[in-house]
Amino acid sequence: MKKLFFLFSLTVFPLISQAQISQKNVTKIIKTLSSDSMRGRQAFSPEIWDAANFIADEFSTVGLKPLKGDDDYLQEFTMQAFSLKDAKVQVAGESIMDENYFAITNNEDVHWTDPDDVSVKYIDPGEDFRTKLSSYNDLEKDLVVFVDASHADMFNRFKPYFSRPSYVFADDKHYNKLFILAPKSDHFNIQLTKKVQEQKLANVAGMIEGKRKDEKVLFSAHYDHIGIQQPVEGDSIANGANDDASGTAAVIELARHFAQQGQPERTLIIVAFTAEEMGGYGSQYFSKQLNPDHIVAMFNIEMIGKPATDGPNSAWVTGFDRSSFGKLLQKSAEGTKYKFYPDPYSQQNLFYRSDNATLARLGVPAHSISTTPIDVDEDYHQVSDEIETLNLSHLTNTIEAIAKAADGIVSGKDTPTRVDTATVE
Repeated sequence: MKKLFFLFSLTVFPLISQAQISQKNVTKIIKTLSSDSMRGRQAFSPEIWDAANFIADEFSTVGLKPLKGDDDYLQEFTMQAFSLKDAKVQVAGESIMDENYFAITNNEDVHWTDPDDVSVKYIDPGEDFRTKLSSYNDLEKDLVVFVDASHADMFNRFKPYFSRPSYVFADDKHYNKLFILAPKSDHFNIQLTKKVQEQKLANVAGMIEGKRKDEKVLFSAHYDHIGIQQPVEGDSIANGANDDASGTAAVIELARHFAQQGQPERTLIIVAFTAEEMGGYGSQYFSKQLNPDHIVAMFNIEMIGKPATDGPNSAWVTGFDRSSFGKLLQKSAEGTKYKFYPDPYSQQNLFYRSDNATLARLGVPAHSISTTPIDVDEDYHQVSDEIETLNLSHLTNTIEAIAKAADGIVSGKDTPTRVDTATVE
């Protein structure tokens, strides 16, 4: 693995004497989760279970209880993986090469020969490929989508992602969608034969029961990453130290901190989500296990291993204007050197790019807290995302700041306004 230097050049001010988050613990957790032996913690890999069991052991050491109805910390669930076993695609009597189509599938084999069998859509010249693909993917119907050749570059960029197996929950309805880089035609012969597998995943979840059992504050991060990639200078493991071993270390240490404070007013739920990188399947499953009306707030912690552009004593909050969550954090941080401010990368749509979005769609004041300058970070989703690139002093300081800022919500003094579900995509 390539060796980089620890970053300690920025001044970090101690914030909260009562929090006393241990940098030694933070370092140990991140080193373990981002080690080469975890092989990038990709969902559905054997190593994702090594990571889950390590986090569960940490929860046990902290003294968390399993969630109500669970025997342990592993919140297991099953997904079905659909992939193409065989395909025959002809348009206007001509066979289409494999590289010129990709399919989003369910478990049903298909044979379509004309528009009476399936809805036909188009991505025409001048249209936004990404927007049209997303809108068609959201349609609850089987589709054949013809893509104009002018979109060949974008088509080829998205093809590897959508050529992977399609994962769905066993009880969810799913649709077949075929995107073809070819001229429009009402004459086609499409045969898709599927391969179906069942695979298990697990969130890691625990709780500290509060005096108000039906008022829950959620602290979360995702513990999966993107696994093995194309080698760069001989290194092929995307270790995911910042993304999101840093957030996972934060929720473990926040759990440790709150467990030492005695019984909180509100119940605290601590969860490490799986499969965030593959579509947020862990948070989707979790959201169905609890009444979202009972979740007062969600602190989702993402990539806090590097100082923000506003300095080492600051963090940004996604979806700042969607509830009063961010303003309450600002109020709780008054009198310290730390500040929370709105996500400065609005063009990157970060509110929807982490597990908080799943809960926000249900009305929960669910927001991600981050510090990394995502627009210029050279290690994001790269094999260079290793612990040596992190500023561990800053990271520990940020966890302390979150502990302090959460006090008003945990104590029941503050309650964020709910997210308006009508405004969430």
